[in-house]
Amino acid sequence: MTDTPVLDVLAAEAPGLTPAALPFLRELGDLKRIRSAAAPGSIAERLFVAGWAALVRGDDPAAVTMRVTAAALVSARLGDLDVTAMQALGIGDRAVAVLERAFGEIADQVAPSLHARLRAALPLGRPETGDTPAFVGKLARQPRAGVTCPGQPRIMLQPPENHAEHCLMVAVYGVLASAWHGADPVPVFLAGMAHHFHNADMPDSGYSGEMLLGDALDTALRHARAASMAELAPELAHVIGDALAPIGGDETPEARAFHVADVLDRVLEIEQHTRAAKLTMQVVLGDYGLVHDGPVKAFHDRILLDAGLM
Repeated sequence: MTDTPVLDVLAAEAPGLTPAALPFLRELGDLKRIRSAAAPGSIAERLFVAGWAALVRGDDPAAVTMRVTAAALVSARLGDLDVTAMQALGIGDRAVAVLERAFGEIADQVAPSLHARLRAALPLGRPETGDTPAFVGKLARQPRAGVTCPGQPRIMLQPPENHAEHCLMVAVYGVLASAWHGADPVPVFLAGMAHHFHNADMPDSGYSGEMLLGDALDTALRHARAASMAELAPELAHVIGDALAPIGGDETPEARAFHVADVLDRVLEIEQHTRAAKLTMQVVLGDYGLVHDGPVKAFHDRILLDAGLM
């Protein structure tokens, strides 16, 4: 009896993307909007920075992939209550148990083949911050274009995401999608983290701007990408280059997993604006229990009734 290749096992165990995955993907996408007093920037932005800090100081890319992804998954439920925050609050000895409970709530959204590697990364917490190449800060400051189309005015949705946030979410979604396509999650993660290198130096004018650049677009993209790649040590640049190479098409499992992540994040980012616009007080007060059970709930309900809010 011959051993079954690992990637064949991944492909066999994962049925692929279905609408049932969308609620958790939306929840993860909100890491672009969750902030706290601990540090400036969203959780997604800070995980992007921390991930690159780990990569450039020489941490194993596979370890960085799992550590960042695990931190993102539990942050969907815990927000900025990470290991460091819990230690500062005096509950560091119970922090791992809290992380395990958070992971347990969302584990059914993650392919079983990834569970052991992600669980092992939980106690490590988010990667430590450190020195990063200039492109990392530029991507965190560079807003995404919004909705653009040649010949049409731009649709601006505020606040805009930045390119660091988009790249981080594509990297994390890509790890989840790797199991749907029998892909190695590490190059998918790295491609997600690096696929907007060009926007470090190239303001995002979207589809409209790209079409107006015409045959100058490829030159601009190559020039900008090369500038970011030159900031990496040669060995890491080679690894990143290999991860990016197949994503111009969809021929490999890794490329397909990457494109699942990229297109979902692009569309879900816009969808969250439309969902917010449709939010009703029935959902907020009824389904979500904004005024939740407690010793004064009856009085709170009376206040809202008197005010005409219920």
